[in-house]
Parts: sequence; structure tokens; C-alpha cells
Amino acid sequence: MLKHGIRNKEMPTVRLLMWTALVIAFLTAIGLTEPLDQFLRTSRNHLHPHAASGDIVLVSIDDQSLASLGRWPWPRRQHARLVDNLSAAGAKKILFDITFESASNPVDDALLAKAIEQSKRVTLALRGPSTTDPIGGRSYEPFAAFKRHAQLGSIAVTYNFQNSVWNLPYATSWKGAQVPSYSAILSGQPPKNGEYPIDYSINPQTVPAISASAVVQSKFDPRVFAGKSVIIGPTSEVIGDQYYLPGVGKMGGAYIHILGAETLKAGKPIVLGWVPAFLLALGVAAFGAFRQRQIQRNLVFAAGVSVLLAAPLLLDARLIFVDVVPALAMIVNIWGVLAWRNLKKRGLVNAVSGLPNLSALRASGSSRDQAIIACRVLNYEEVLASLPPDSERQLVEQVVARLKVGSNNRILYQGDAGIFVWFEDAKLPFSHHIEALGALFRKAARVGGLPIDLAVTFGVEIGSSRSLQNRVASALVAAEEAAHDGLKWKYHDPDTLQDASWKLSMLSELDEAIDRNEVGVAYQPKLDIKTRKIVGAEALARWTHPVKGPIAASEFVAAAEQHDRIGKLTDFVLEKAVAAAAALNKRGEHFEIAVNLSARLLTDKGFTLRVAALLARHRLDAGLLTLELTETAALADDGESLEMITRLRELGVGISIDDYGTGLSTLDYLKKIPANEIKIDQSFVKGMVDNRSDRLMVQSTIGLAHSLGRKVVAEGVEQREILDLLVEMECDVAQGFSIGRPMSLDSLTKRLASDRKRHVA
Repeated sequence: MLKHGIRNKEMPTVRLLMWTALVIAFLTAIGLTEPLDQFLRTSRNHLHPHAASGDIVLVSIDDQSLASLGRWPWPRRQHARLVDNLSAAGAKKILFDITFESASNPVDDALLAKAIEQSKRVTLALRGPSTTDPIGGRSYEPFAAFKRHAQLGSIAVTYNFQNSVWNLPYATSWKGAQVPSYSAILSGQPPKNGEYPIDYSINPQTVPAISASAVVQSKFDPRVFAGKSVIIGPTSEVIGDQYYLPGVGKMGGAYIHILGAETLKAGKPIVLGWVPAFLLALGVAAFGAFRQRQIQRNLVFAAGVSVLLAAPLLLDARLIFVDVVPALAMIVNIWGVLAWRNLKKRGLVNAVSGLPNLSALRASGSSRDQAIIACRVLNYEEVLASLPPDSERQLVEQVVARLKVGSNNRILYQGDAGIFVWFEDAKLPFSHHIEALGALFRKAARVGGLPIDLAVTFGVEIGSSRSLQNRVASALVAAEEAAHDGLKWKYHDPDTLQDASWKLSMLSELDEAIDRNEVGVAYQPKLDIKTRKIVGAEALARWTHPVKGPIAASEFVAAAEQHDRIGKLTDFVLEKAVAAAAALNKRGEHFEIAVNLSARLLTDKGFTLRVAALLARHRLDAGLLTLELTETAALADDGESLEMITRLRELGVGISIDDYGTGLSTLDYLKKIPANEIKIDQSFVKGMVDNRSDRLMVQSTIGLAHSLGRKVVAEGVEQREILDLLVEMECDVAQGFSIGRPMSLDSLTKRLASDRKRHVA
């Protein structure tokens, strides 16, 4: 079992380590990880490139040689001249990366045989199918007349699907003897069993190379070859014998023997294989997997990956070769699985308190015979709004401490907005138990040194065969009914189950309703008080549910804001509103549109870009869009939100302080927020006729706003007398039922056309 009672159906960590190790070892054994290790080695080679020693010179049978000396194959007299001229220049060894396996023109063969005999430093090639299989089948040896006075060397290689050679043999078995490889001869290594990796960090472009035509025609400086080992081989693609050099590209096969020899000249290559790094990774994975804290686990795994990536770079430079892909796969796989498990677990845990959430409750697998008790902190949001930032965890700890009195091992599940749920034995006397818990909350809690009164109610659902989601809904409905009836607790009433289920699923249904076009936008006109013309409208979301019918905006908008689901709805309304305003302005109207903006979106770094893109797409002047800022209390001392508002103003968008006069919308906000409009809350506007205080409040607000250069909108204008008072007070814009109720875009268009005709008349 995991912490907080969440059932663990996952593979135990020890078994996860064991099976991962076995699978990766099997994949490595059949060679599936080898290409990845080769890719990493090639990448590392670019980080420590170095030049060849210069002790080995390539005589290149290149395109220039073919053009000068004729088409391939050349008469063997040309090869004889190569041997004679190189011997005369003082070459220490002369190796032909060309095979002479059969007779040709007798005169030419005699010339080459004589040159080989006189030189006494020529090595001729034995061909073979691989580095590990002995050369067999038909004869691959040079023509008898040539090999009599020459040393034999193996040019056998094994290449992969890319035509790349990664390893070379020290020697190849032939007729019971060990024939040294060309790389061993060039580097002076004695023949022995085994193979070694080629160091491809050596730059092949630094290998001294002379065109074969220059050597045949004696057009070269003899000092180039004096005391050097020389290999003669084709580099022209016309001849073939081309291989892919990792990290470099296609080059002649002679370069493989040269780079192999340069590798051996630098030292003895040591091949550690994949097992040492894999065992290290297994230890790191086991150590990290059993760290309790995620940050510690991440540090262990990150350190392991870093070592596996960095260490081979240092080892390669010292000719110590290790394969690390199986080890990396071990760590990354275990790291990924555990990280995924942690993400899944976090999806079952409240991010603030660390308590399991209601999703964890549904995954708990608790018995249907157990009762469910739900505790609802009625003033949770109100208390939270009055506390300093980052105090919610302390508040939850105070609630949990009281709910666990008498049963410290009780597993509590936390929902949104002050909901706490747990299971109990259905045979317990609930009345005494819950009354005792309720009594504990009569004493004020202390959070951040502040005394806090918590109002709580409880709901009880006795065990049943219904789903856990329905049972939790029943308990929550019972708690709400208890609060409504002034009771401490109540058993659930089955008749209210439908409404409870709806409240739990409303937000997810809202998202789907937007996608299904069940959500629309209504437009409430705004009147310019001086000109008596409709100059704009406020865009308002409207939702008609296919079963429940029209849903009150106050219900679904408030819920979306409280649970941080307001973004999709706001983007939808903005899209519709800006498109509508753009269409009306194209008809010659000067028409402004206003859209409510939750302060919770002011931390969305992409919001300004989306607004700018939306205005550009519909070609609407930014000055015709006003964002009415709701929840001004959420802006307290929030520098990030104020920066977002400033960027919106710089974009040209208008900012309105909505519901001015309520909550924390005070002079301090007028000073802080770079708004160009103030919208007086309708609670003051509606009371102007009968309440002198409301009238003074509205009048003083208009005067203050005008002195600060800000426009004033009065909402809630539902009587002619109110409009007359606003005219006297020189208010700028009026909005309310006496101006016009929220209407469709078609109705608004007709209203504007009618008003235009009336003004013209």
C-alpha cells in the first residue's frame, strides 16, 4: 500500500529493476544497442579530434592517377615502378592494399616480381571474409611469383549495414598460421589473437597522401617517404573499395588500415564492453529507486546519466572503450517509470496539502459496507482570501488535526473548496462522533498568528452498492443541506443525488459544451450618455444544457474561476466577441466590445500573445476591446499580474475595473492598476434614487475617475430616473435593462440599425 491508503497495483521496485535489467541485457546480447553506442562514440570523437602521427604515408590511386596512367587495372609494370621508386626513396615498409591473386602479362609479372625481390620490404594482401573467421575456401593468396619475396598481411575486415568497419583484427588465421593484419604491420605489432576498436577521433585528412601517378612518374620529394611506412591503395570511387568512416564519410579502404595502425601506435586499446557500465547503472538505479524524496531520486539518476555520458569521453582519449547505451537505458528506463508513477501519484494527491484527493478516494478500493462522512468548511474560500499568501497548507493542517482527534490513523481525502471526506465503520454511533468533532471547531484556529473561526457541517452516507462517486456526492449534498437547515450534520436524502452529481461534473461538461457549441455569447448594449447612442456592448457567456436547459452564468462562471478552469471559456468568449465587433465596425459603426477577464488569467504568460493574434486575425483595432477585470482582490501585491495588465495596455487594449466600490476596489487599486475605465457596481447604481449614500458614492466616484482621466461606466441602470441622475452627474456610459437586455448578435445588429435611422431622422 502507498501512503494515505492509495492501493498500489504497480510492479514492486525490486521486480522492476530485475526485469528491466534482464530485458536490456537480452537486447544488448542480440546487438540491438550496438548502433546507438556507435552513434555516441562518433559524437564523442568530434569532441577530442587529433592528427595522425605522419609516420604512415598513403600512395593514393585516385582519379588523377587514373587520368594520367590509364584505366584500371593498370599493367603490373606500373606497380613495379611504384615499388622501385618508393624503395629508392627510403620507404621502410611498402604495403599493397591491392590483391595480385592471378597471373597477367608475363613481362609485367616478371617486372613486378623482380621489384618485390629487390625491395625486400613489400607486403602483399591476403583477402578474407571477416576478422574472426579463418581464410578458407578457394585461394585468396597472392600469385606465387610475387609472394616468394614478400611478407603476407591480412586485409580482412568485417563491416556493418552502413559499410562501416568499427574493429580490426591483430591477425587472421590462414593455413594454421597467424597472418598479421595490415594495421598490425604498419604499427609494428606482433600477430596475436583478438581484435581492437579503431580510434576514429584521428582525422584521416591529416594522413600524408601522394598521388600514385606522381610516384610512378618520379614527381615527388623523396623525403616524404624516407623512413616511413607506405600503403598503396585505391581512393577513387571508380575502382571501389569504399567504406564509410564514422563521423567522416565515404573514403578508401586503405584509410581504415592506416587509422587502425595509428590507434595501435598510440597505445594498447582496452575494450571494457558493456557489462561494467551496466553494473554501475544497475547500482545507481537501485540506489535512486529507493530514495523517498523525488528531488533526491532525480539527483541520483541525473548524476548517473552525467557520469555515463562524460566518463567515456575521458576514457576514449586514453584508448579505453566502454559501451554505455545499455547502462543509460537502465537508468533512463527506471527513472522514467518512477517519474511516471510519481506523476500518477501526484494526480491522486492535493498539491497544496499533500493529502490524497477525491480521485485517490475512488482508487482506494474501500469496502462498500463502510460509511462515508464528508466535512464541509463553509467559509473556506473566505478564510483563505483573508490569509497571507502560502497559508493554505497551515489552514488545512488545522482542520486535519481536529478531524483526526480520537482516530489519529484516520485517512482523510481532501476535495476542493474546503471538502474533507473519510470512511468509517457503518456501525459507529455517528451522532455522538460527529457532534464531538463539531464541538472541536467552536474554538478558533490560528493560522499565521491570526485567530480564524471555521464554520463546518457534516454529511453522512451509509454504505451502499452505488459507486463511490455517487456516494461521495450524497454525503456532500447532506452536508450542504445541514448548513442550509442550520444543523451540524445530516444523513443524505436520495432525492438530491441528481443535483449533487451535476455539481461534481459541471466543469467537465462545460468544456465539452464549448466544443459542441452549446455555449453561446449574448451582448448587452452600452449607451453613450452624452450622444444617446449605443457605442458598444459587454459580451456575456450563455450556456443552454441539452437536458437541464439554461444554466445561470453566476453558477458556471463562478465555478470555473474557483477551480482555475476559466481559461477555455474566456478564450471562447473573446473569439466570438472580437469577431462580432470586427463585423459591426466593418459596417461603419464605431463599436466597442467588453469581455470579462478573471484575475486568475493574469499569470498566463501566453494570454497577451493570444489577444494580439486574435485582434490581428479579425483586424480589430485594439482600442475597441476592453477587458473588464474581475476579482480585483486577487491582484493584491501581485507584481506579475500588474505587469500583464501593463502589457495589455501597451498593446492598446482598454482595461476596466469591474464592480468598483465592492470588496477591495479602493483608491489603492485606482493608483496601482493602469486602467482607463471604472465600472461602478450595480448595487450602488440601483439604489441611487432612494438611497442618498449610494447617490453620493456614485457621484464621488465619477468625479474622482474624471479627475484621473478615466471613463466611467454605470451598470444596473434599470429605471429612467437613474439614467437622468447619471446625466446630471456627467457619467460617460450606462448599461442595464433600461438600455437593453443581453441579446443575440442579430438582435444587436438590428438595434444598431434602428438607432442609426432614428438619429438620422
